[in-house]
Amino acid sequence: MAHERVDPDEAGLPELFWAVARRLRHASKQDLARWDISPSQSRALMVLARHDRLRLNELSEHLRIAPRSTTEVVDALEAKGLIERRPDARDRRATLATLTAAGQALVGELHRAQARATAALFEPLSAADRDRLAAILRSLA
Repeated sequence: MAHERVDPDEAGLPELFWAVARRLRHASKQDLARWDISPSQSRALMVLARHDRLRLNELSEHLRIAPRSTTEVVDALEAKGLIERRPDARDRRATLATLTAAGQALVGELHRAQARATAALFEPLSAADRDRLAAILRSLA
């Protein structure tokens, strides 16, 4: 897929914002290909790392995807040995998803890869510019 180049001198704020977002997304997809996981699978791993274990419907809510899509993500990650399903002791009808040791290790690698990609993208900015950008993004978030 070809990436549309944005002329920074002619682009407005929305175009510039989305151009940077596309660069980050592209770098992320390249990193994820190394581990043969999709962006949605990566997000699921990150969510589970933050929450330890979640019911599948809770994972769906965190990922903001349909339960059927969550099942597909969980199936793929389970097949790779990165997560496991367990019955919920409080409700036998429910299933919990949790990271395996391999999943936990991969989350660490994903965090490091994300930090490298982000650092490379923002490296041309001065420390003061990075601080200002962070403040602006915090106010928007």
